[in-house]
Parts: sequence; C-alpha cells; structure tokens
Amino acid sequence: MSKAFTRESDRDEDEDDGVAMPPLPAGGKNYITPQGYARLRAELLTLIDDERPKVVETVHWAAKNGDRSENGDYLYGKKRLREIDRRIRFLTKRLEIAEVTDPSVHHGGDQVFFGATVTYADDEGEERTITIKGIDEADNQQGEVSWISPIARTLLRARVGDVLQLPTPAGVREIEVLEVAYPAPE
Repeated sequence: MSKAFTRESDRDEDEDDGVAMPPLPAGGKNYITPQGYARLRAELLTLIDDERPKVVETVHWAAKNGDRSENGDYLYGKKRLREIDRRIRFLTKRLEIAEVTDPSVHHGGDQVFFGATVTYADDEGEERTITIKGIDEADNQQGEVSWISPIARTLLRARVGDVLQLPTPAGVREIEVLEVAYPAPE
C-alpha cells in the first residue's frame, strides 16, 4: 500500500513522544503561577527563535545533498521539526488559556488556596509537605502537585487544624492540615 494512504501515527497531535501532559478539566481554567508561566513562555520563545531555525537550516542543507530516503540528517531533521512544531502548538494553546494566579496575595493566611505549601499528617501520623501548582508546572520530585490532583482538591479551602477525608485507591484516609504557607510578596 502506498505511504500516502497510511496514517503515520494514531496519537493525538498535541501529545509529545511518550510524555502526555495531563488534560485540563472540561471547561476549567489553566491556573499557573507567574514563575510557571514565565518558564513555559521562555521554552516557547526558545523553540521559535533558536531551535526551530537551526533544525530548518539543517534540513535545508541535507535536502540539497541528494537522495533524501537514505539521508539521516534529512530524516532526523524532519522528525525533529515535527516534534518542535507539535510542542509549539501545545505551548501556544496552554499559554492562551493560562490564568496566571499569584499565590503571594495569600501570604500570612491559614486557608489553602492555589500556590499554598501545605504540611499535613495522615491517620498514621506521617507528615508530608506539598505545594499546589498548575498542571503544566507541578513536579512530583519536588513535592509539587497539580491543583486538580485528589490531594490538592481535598486540601483546597481547608484551614489549619481541619481534619479532612482523602479518597485513595486503598480507601478513605483522614488527614489533618498542620501548616499553610505562601511565598512572600515581591
């Protein structure tokens, strides 16, 4: 069968190779901190201004070298160009709907809102500290969770001293909010 009639991929256009970004809640907003917004915008500008032009130049050079079917620079360059374009589309869409929310406006408060760093204890007495961030900026390795995660949704609007019911795959667990902190205003 001719290659023209086959699909290159069954994946979604906005999905990166093997790393799918979490979907936004239907009709929801894409809350993000000012630092997270700046980081995504910087990535977008780097892709547009630096990386993409270099790859285009390489592909253009490789295309002039003759047989494209066996030209590794050309084939890899075209593939990389598709990846860059896909990431640019993704970042552009996410930044367009981003709702930049500065958590420092709640500095000194004891209620949990977006951007809070919360220390809580579970029913076994184990303490954990998490920071509630945007979907596109949360890093589990740094103790950051997305505002749509079950723990964040349970904690939102709670106050220090509140005992909450956290649904988990192993059943419902009780957690107690011990401390709430926000970054200082700049």
